[in-house]
Amino acid sequence: MPNLPKSPFGRRAARARGLEPRTAEHEDPRVEIVEAPGLRWINIERPRQIDRAWLEERFEFHPLDYEDVYSRNQRPKVDEYDDYLFCVLHFPRYDKSVARLNAAELDLFVGPNFLITLPNEPLQPVEYLFERCRTNEELRDSLFSKGPGYLLYKIVDDCVDASFPMLRKIGNKLERIEQDIFEGREDEIVRDISNAKQEIINFRKVIRPQRAAFSDLERNKARYIADDLDIYFDDIVDASERIWDMLENYKEVVEALESTNESAIAHRSSETFRVLTAFSVIFLPLTLIASVWGMNVKVPGESSRDAFYAVIVFMVIVLAGLLTLFRRRGWL
Repeated sequence: MPNLPKSPFGRRAARARGLEPRTAEHEDPRVEIVEAPGLRWINIERPRQIDRAWLEERFEFHPLDYEDVYSRNQRPKVDEYDDYLFCVLHFPRYDKSVARLNAAELDLFVGPNFLITLPNEPLQPVEYLFERCRTNEELRDSLFSKGPGYLLYKIVDDCVDASFPMLRKIGNKLERIEQDIFEGREDEIVRDISNAKQEIINFRKVIRPQRAAFSDLERNKARYIADDLDIYFDDIVDASERIWDMLENYKEVVEALESTNESAIAHRSSETFRVLTAFSVIFLPLTLIASVWGMNVKVPGESSRDAFYAVIVFMVIVLAGLLTLFRRRGWL
């Protein structure tokens, strides 16, 4: 296999810039390597300064690329150099510790005989594919024999495909919310709608800038992939567009569900107020009648038992008449 490109900076330059850790004797770089004739895949998860020093001793990458690897707020992009590509890609990842969807960054260096992946968070598709290449010689030879471009496609494609199960879960959650709305659980699902809306917003924040990066990657693929494999990178762009279309659809759905839920709550409140108002209006005349005959002045029938029953009968007649009127009007 060809030797890996050496950096002109070397260990002495690394020491001059203060990049070589003092505890190198007690701490080893977390570098995982899988190789086959003509290609080497290097994976470094959550790279540290000692890992950066290890890379700088062996690869001549631009210093700004190393800064991008250790920067927390990089946008997805594809930078093309004379002898390698540098890619910064973001993929959605559900963080169980905070119970929310966040962006996991994957930095990649692609050269003629090497591919380096540097995820800043554990990415299951990358870990799974790397482990399969490590343990399955037949798969490793099949992937690596097609060159670094195809291996790059396979890594990115697996990470993109991992978004679809997340989207299906969001879709199922929206369906459950729709059912709950029409089952009379409007107040309980306000938080569910808010959580679903936040997930969709976070998902869109990850995917929106990624679309331009995938287009750049498609344009720059020719240097590292055979002509008969062009369609593979087109497939990544298509998958990214499908994800975006689903997110657009989910955004419209959750906004419609939120509007429907608010309307249902308002309608239920209106019904409650309508009933309360009707009963208030019904008992208002009865209260007036009782107040008139309960005054501390001389009134017709005072101290008469027959007058008392007459007032009661009159109040019942008024009550029955108001109930009949309200029912015919549809107010009760």
